[in-house]
Amino acid sequence: MQIIRDTNEFVSPGETAVSIGKFDGIHLGHRRLLEELLDQKEKGLLATVFTFDPYPEIFFGFGSPKMLTTKEEKREIFEKMGIDILVEFPFNAKSAATPSRDFVKRFLCSHLRARFIAAGPDLSFGNHGSGNFALLEEMAPEYGFRAKKIEKVVMDDNIISSTLIRRLIQTGEVTTAARYLGEPYMVRGTIVHGRALGRRIGIPTLNQTPPEDKLLPPFGVYYSDVLIGDRKYCGMTNIGVKPTVSEEKRVTVETYLYDFEGDIYGETATVRLLTHRRPEMKFSSVDELKRTMEQDIRAGREYHGI
Repeated sequence: MQIIRDTNEFVSPGETAVSIGKFDGIHLGHRRLLEELLDQKEKGLLATVFTFDPYPEIFFGFGSPKMLTTKEEKREIFEKMGIDILVEFPFNAKSAATPSRDFVKRFLCSHLRARFIAAGPDLSFGNHGSGNFALLEEMAPEYGFRAKKIEKVVMDDNIISSTLIRRLIQTGEVTTAARYLGEPYMVRGTIVHGRALGRRIGIPTLNQTPPEDKLLPPFGVYYSDVLIGDRKYCGMTNIGVKPTVSEEKRVTVETYLYDFEGDIYGETATVRLLTHRRPEMKFSSVDELKRTMEQDIRAGREYHGI
């Protein structure tokens, strides 16, 4: 996948099928949109995602800086799906002021050579967000592209949206969020050395420091699966500050892998949260912490069927 970033001067190597958006928390609605792009590859078009860096809401100061899907996670998902080009368009005062018609002519038609544009009904772009799907439809005949509106995906009488996913993650409802995302909610990061307390009490864990801009669910214990390279493991993940053994208040993602042995420091792990077990607690002693973790592990083996 070609990544175009830090520039608004670019030229696609071929004609493209494009979708514009934030794509935060790449959920079933986004995936429906992206499938339209992937279908166009059969017609020789390059599947292209056009997103903004930073998001307009963050730039203007009225959006949360915490992301459902970090830039690195997004790149991984798009590449696995088969996206050919990802544009991380630099959003600043100058680019934000681009008239919407100029945005379409310059960036979509001239630079990306768009022949197909898929968009949701709430699309906005250009100066003051004045560009929308109606403008794309109006301009399509003159500039030689086809515009297709993709309606929202509805499940359980809910319109699937990033706002809905965000609310579910903030309340720890990771199982429901996974249904609407199409896969479990992930936290991706490098495996680093911890304090080795888990190893000393016979429950070794892999440690990650989550990205500062990653939206985390409530502190607690979650059953998870973990992807490291092409390997998949079952595990139990604690997200929080480990109040029993630390006063630092530094947030970590710490995962116990059942029956695992090996040295994986420095590798990148994708922890996928499957279900919530319990909130993070401060225990009266390390022994009480160990007994509770052993109970969590036994229940986890039953949950995972191992």
